[in-house]
Amino acid sequence: MLQSILIIEDDADIAESLHYNFKREGYRSTIAESGEKGLRIALDERSAPSLIILDLMLPGMSGMELCRRLRREPLTETIPIIMLTARAGESDKIAGLDSGADDYIVKPFSVKEVVARVRAVLRRAEKEGAPRYEDPHLSVDFDDMRVMCDGEDVKLTRKEFALLTHLIKNTGRVATRQQLLDNVWGYSYFGDTRTLDVHIRRLRQKMGECGNCIETVVGVGYRFIGTK
Repeated sequence: MLQSILIIEDDADIAESLHYNFKREGYRSTIAESGEKGLRIALDERSAPSLIILDLMLPGMSGMELCRRLRREPLTETIPIIMLTARAGESDKIAGLDSGADDYIVKPFSVKEVVARVRAVLRRAEKEGAPRYEDPHLSVDFDDMRVMCDGEDVKLTRKEFALLTHLIKNTGRVATRQQLLDNVWGYSYFGDTRTLDVHIRRLRQKMGECGNCIETVVGVGYRFIGTK
């Protein structure tokens, strides 16, 4: 079955260009010219997409508002979202990631880049369902909550394991501090982000030689890159 992409974009030229190129790459795609129409399509079980391309600046419901809405709905909460934005500032990118986007692309962009990003995000989404992670040095069994570095057991607390799991299942993608706090501590947590930084530091220390699998993205958050 072909993977389907929902393009929510009010610029007809951009939408048609993406639609044409996705078709060439073997994907099915649907265009929605507004946030309201995109929401209706995404929430229809018969047409739920594999991935959503979402423009930030839409008439009516904004892309940011729509992204948050999609993340609250059980049918769409795990569907990958790539946000298109003309805003290249760091704060805008962080806001997009915090609203629930999996990736963002700044306009103007190369269609080839969008297609490559789509392939990467879809591959990542497929891996998220895997029961374990392995690379040459690090092994993580999500069901048994077991971590091994170079064949040695790594003893982690539940919070540390939850942090590592979230980062692994979003490999290559920056997780902002707020996203990690929301996903690991819960949306009701209003404490200092220094709590997160302390847990990351302890996690790295406990993992020893495998601690370099977590990269600090200055001013934003953290990213899992695997062991080197």
